[in-house]
Amino acid sequence: MKIAIPAEEKNLDSQVCVSFGRAPYYLYYNIENNKAEFMENTAANTPGGAGIQAAQSVIDNKADVLLTPRCGENAAKIIHSSGIRIYKTVQGTIKENIELYKKDSLEPLTEIHPGLHGHR
Repeated sequence: MKIAIPAEEKNLDSQVCVSFGRAPYYLYYNIENNKAEFMENTAANTPGGAGIQAAQSVIDNKADVLLTPRCGENAAKIIHSSGIRIYKTVQGTIKENIELYKKDSLEPLTEIHPGLHGHR
């Protein structure tokens, strides 16, 4: 199973980024072999559609689960339609949130915001 998480920095002790679409990096973490791969978010500085591009990246990287503090409606629709489950992170590090997910201690993300649509 592969988890996607928006990250502020390229390490497991980084904070989870509060912005899904404009996160500097995404971590793709395989919980079977504990392999962590950080990828730069090429959509972070685009004038619009960052969430949609980020959602497509999560799909393209074959994530099964997205852990994020928030998500816009357009990105959430794309992610949900691909069968990826979204869980709400808690304030803390990426590593802490992965452990909480493994213990089934994170709640599904149900509060989807309307998106920023062209705003940074």
